[in-house]
Amino acid sequence: MTDISPNPARLILVDDHPLVRDGLRARLEAVPGFTVVGEAGNADEAIALACGHRPDLVLMDVGMNGMNGITLAGVFHERFPDIRVLMLSMHDNIEYVTQAIQAGASGYVLKDSPATEIIRAISAVLGGQTFFSAALGVRMIHASAAPSPLARLTPRERNILDALAEGLSSKQIAQRNGLSVRTVETHRLNLKRKLDIDGQAELIKFAVEHRSKK
Repeated sequence: MTDISPNPARLILVDDHPLVRDGLRARLEAVPGFTVVGEAGNADEAIALACGHRPDLVLMDVGMNGMNGITLAGVFHERFPDIRVLMLSMHDNIEYVTQAIQAGASGYVLKDSPATEIIRAISAVLGGQTFFSAALGVRMIHASAAPSPLARLTPRERNILDALAEGLSSKQIAQRNGLSVRTVETHRLNLKRKLDIDGQAELIKFAVEHRSKK
């Protein structure tokens, strides 16, 4: 931000690693126009801080213990629509980016981005814009041009894929969904065919990486 505002933007940092929060606080409070009014290590703390401080923006990690950042972004979008949410993550998975924006986040920045980029992201989001790390830009263009392989799955197949991500066996999935084991195995074969995956290990890996956010 280039102008020193008489009312600096109020920020909350949400990350379950105290050292990360300490580093962010030190860097951001050195920027004219920013003030960090609180830090949270989990969803409950973040919601309590939002209620008490009514910040302008929350800088939120994606991967946290308990409620993840994408789900929490959705909570903020519903409960605090005036608070802007900027995701900060080590994950460059485009599906995470898409889910975060769908949940109500206004931007997504990678943790290994230069500090100047994080500052630009905060300024852009505070100004009503969206912002994505430069490293994500080209990949997002390609992703928008090509449909996600998940779009080819039926709701039942997606449900089974999520169950595989939980580590459930075919028998457990069958019991949960009122299906026969043979039917579940057929769905697993269809999943591999539609996703162009050869082995079971590769299917499980894909399931974990693309697990639906609850």
